[in-house]
Amino acid sequence: MNMFHFNSVPNIISGSGKIDELSNICLKHQILKPLVVTDFGIKEQGYVKTIEKILSKYKIEISTFDQVKADPPEKNIFDAVYIAKKNKCDSIIGLGGGSSMDVAKAVSYFAINDKKIQDCYGVGKLTHKRMPLIQIPTTAGTGSEVTNIAIFTLESEQKMGIVDPLLYADHVILDANLTLNLPNTITAYSGIDAMVHAIEAFTTKLKKNPISDSLAKKALYLLGKNIKIVHKEPKNIKARESMLLGSTLAGMAFTNAPCAGVHALAYPVGALFKVPHGLSNSLVLPEVIKFNADSAESLYLEIADLCIPELKNKKVHMSDFINGIYNLIRYLKIPKKLKEVGVNHNDIPKLAEDAMKQERLLINNPVKIEYKNAVNIYEAIL
Repeated sequence: MNMFHFNSVPNIISGSGKIDELSNICLKHQILKPLVVTDFGIKEQGYVKTIEKILSKYKIEISTFDQVKADPPEKNIFDAVYIAKKNKCDSIIGLGGGSSMDVAKAVSYFAINDKKIQDCYGVGKLTHKRMPLIQIPTTAGTGSEVTNIAIFTLESEQKMGIVDPLLYADHVILDANLTLNLPNTITAYSGIDAMVHAIEAFTTKLKKNPISDSLAKKALYLLGKNIKIVHKEPKNIKARESMLLGSTLAGMAFTNAPCAGVHALAYPVGALFKVPHGLSNSLVLPEVIKFNADSAESLYLEIADLCIPELKNKKVHMSDFINGIYNLIRYLKIPKKLKEVGVNHNDIPKLAEDAMKQERLLINNPVKIEYKNAVNIYEAIL
């Protein structure tokens, strides 16, 4: 048996309506003044009011930071930290998509630690402790609720990550009711994002292990079977539950068996052109699979019919898998070319240059991606 480490969050509560369990968590841990970290859109949907109503019965008083931006800048962290300190908050609740939950992770740390953020980027750089942290996702995509990774956009427009076991949440609540109002575009982008997490976890080079493999496969089964259903029937709660659980399982997989080339090439597109993370992943996914095929073909074929259920019980070749991915992207009405998100030929050198800075991700790719390879991949999808 291979030697490996596997870590995850200690407590996950899953089920429609389980947001009500938040009060029990707070009471058990003597949480009286949590800060809810979210974005304005989530607040407008009434979910902050829902939390306030649940907790106010027990005289638990929430504060709110609702200014989280997509691909959050570092400023979001410290604006929220200011509110946490000003209101003497005793815990952090992340509510929303990956951006809100990533900011929540960082706030839980920097609210009680004076360490410079520049000294925290990378793997295993945090020290001491953090505030209690509860994560409540409202999208089925990032898996951020169960990862120890927080990604931020620097002023240089480069994306950097803080990766540390301290960032694992204490509690996670998966309530699919909170995903019912997602627009179709977000459902599509986040669903593909979750699939990419599981695909990359299963094919990662350095830390692939039996537990992450099992989680990735189960995630792809749930996601592949339900992503078209939730796109066509947004209010289908059973399919929404499956997507949310699939996203979480994919998150558990990739936080232990890290993402690779798809994410490395997607990050610059997101940072430079303000493209949603799931969309940027979707844009580069097929070409990165093609690039990796010679080395990882057997692994891709092992999960092909999980990603694309139509391939089940068929003799599948790499071309079938890649075409299946293209057809899924087409069905979900996701843009397929970089030019559709504002990229032109002159931008490719900068994209490739920034992709090469994602060393944390590139080292996990089944095949080494060099600058010229990144250029060729971007040109193929221009």
